[in-house]
Amino acid sequence: NPEREAQYALSQGYTYSQGVIITRADDDSIRSLADLEGKTTAQSSTSNWAGVAEEAGAEVEAVEGFTQAVTLVKQQRVDATVNDNLAALEYFATTGDTAVKVAAETGDTSEQVLAFRQDDGELRDAVNGALADLQSDGTLSTISEKYFGEDVSTGTADEAAPGQQASSTQTTWELVKASAGPMALAAVKATIPLTVISFAVGLVIALVVALMRLSSVPVLSQLARVYISLIRGTPLLVQLFLIFYGLPGLGLTFNPFTAAVIAFSLNVGGYAAEVIRSAILSVPRGQWEAASTIGMGYTTTLRRVVLPQAARTAVPPLSNTLISLVKDTSLASVVLVTELLRVAQVAAAPTFQFFALYGVAALYYWVICLVLSFGQQRLEHRLEKGVSR
Repeated sequence: NPEREAQYALSQGYTYSQGVIITRADDDSIRSLADLEGKTTAQSSTSNWAGVAEEAGAEVEAVEGFTQAVTLVKQQRVDATVNDNLAALEYFATTGDTAVKVAAETGDTSEQVLAFRQDDGELRDAVNGALADLQSDGTLSTISEKYFGEDVSTGTADEAAPGQQASSTQTTWELVKASAGPMALAAVKATIPLTVISFAVGLVIALVVALMRLSSVPVLSQLARVYISLIRGTPLLVQLFLIFYGLPGLGLTFNPFTAAVIAFSLNVGGYAAEVIRSAILSVPRGQWEAASTIGMGYTTTLRRVVLPQAARTAVPPLSNTLISLVKDTSLASVVLVTELLRVAQVAAAPTFQFFALYGVAALYYWVICLVLSFGQQRLEHRLEKGVSR
């Protein structure tokens, strides 16, 4: 198109493709582009096909690539994905996957070219000559048949790229102002609730695991050790992927928010368990003995004597865990949770204003963490009342 030709020296086309809609093999509800209205599709947020889906009335979930999009289709998390037939042909030729199908064509066609710097016209001309030779002797056709199962080296392309919209005239400041509100809303509706719920559930898990670690029953203690080792020894991102993408293979499918809560809660539980265990051990043994002499049982002693004292020791490290969790929630964007970072990603993708929009997202995270730090100081001060120094 003219805009790209103004920025780059483009070669002649060497492959031609058309837009296709991929659905589950057993889904007959989508037979044309118009049927995408009200449906959910998975698209790379920087691709033209995301624009095609949006213009058709679909809700678009941003993903990293075609394979991830197809996985979401097969897991029934989204209804379809729109892409060019080259990606589909290569996927089917490589995987032999029969769980999905090409349900319809979008009617858009495009050509693939090589892009050079504007001052590399001589190199571009040399490449054009080589491509012409490959085209005339049938080499491009042979390569197409080998890798795609059909000849995609000839055809025509639309004047405009699929889903291409008019260039935005927004300045960086206007874009930031337009995106600041949706990012703040995402923080309130997703980032903060995800943090609060995950931390609360994680603390319950941590307390149970900490008591198991302190148990005199070897089996319980070893189970707690294994759990803590697994959580601390594997990346949080891997844990998220296992729960969101892996468990459906075992018949367990969770929506994005629930999957994120499970992953973050288990992660907090693994780290906070050792904090709580050490805090309990910091309480002098004489407190247990004194409680025992006045007839308190284990549970009562723990609840009324030990844990209140352990809380003073545990608050600072647990507060650090909470603040880290706020920042870790940004990883939920990879499992389709529309939280703060995901909104920033979607806004930045078509505009390439990554520094400005990610900077605003970073500012929001910082403000949330500042508020939590202030709350931590107030809580520590309150717990220290009446404690002699």
